[in-house]
Amino acid sequence: MKRILKPVTYVLAAIYFLVDAVFMAVARPISRWVERHLELKRLRAWIRSLPPYPSLALFSVPVIILEPIKPVAAYLAATGQILSGAVTFIIGELLKLVLVERLFHLTRDKLMRIPAFAWAYGKFAEAKAWLQATEAWRAVRALGRSARDRVAQIRARLVGGFSKLAIFRDSAR
Repeated sequence: MKRILKPVTYVLAAIYFLVDAVFMAVARPISRWVERHLELKRLRAWIRSLPPYPSLALFSVPVIILEPIKPVAAYLAATGQILSGAVTFIIGELLKLVLVERLFHLTRDKLMRIPAFAWAYGKFAEAKAWLQATEAWRAVRALGRSARDRVAQIRARLVGGFSKLAIFRDSAR
């Protein structure tokens, strides 16, 4: 039984981390936007003033609170509420990742002083580097860049068309 469960566990863990990696590609720009537009200077100063282990406790809060969203979303989808499940999953995952990313950005130096955290982060970085070196990852990234470029082309055409329409409308008056 262990011989069967071990590969299944690895596959499930890989899927779990792959989903987080995909969502992180979306969460990182949101996190940067939050950083630029929400000052919260006193809160940031307080978070930065925390020692290493309280920083770890604070860093863990979004994960502990928002990680159960995944089974809730799965339950909603399994009971036929697919759209509700998908929306719950997407919002919960993005919120979790944005909060974790912001807190990690503010507390990284302190968290790295905790040996177990530094070791785990090193393993995470190795796994991420391995994943990003795979052919599948490069193919998905290329598709993403292609889609982003196509959206930019369409947007440019629409904006150009609207500006021509405005010029035509203004000259007709």
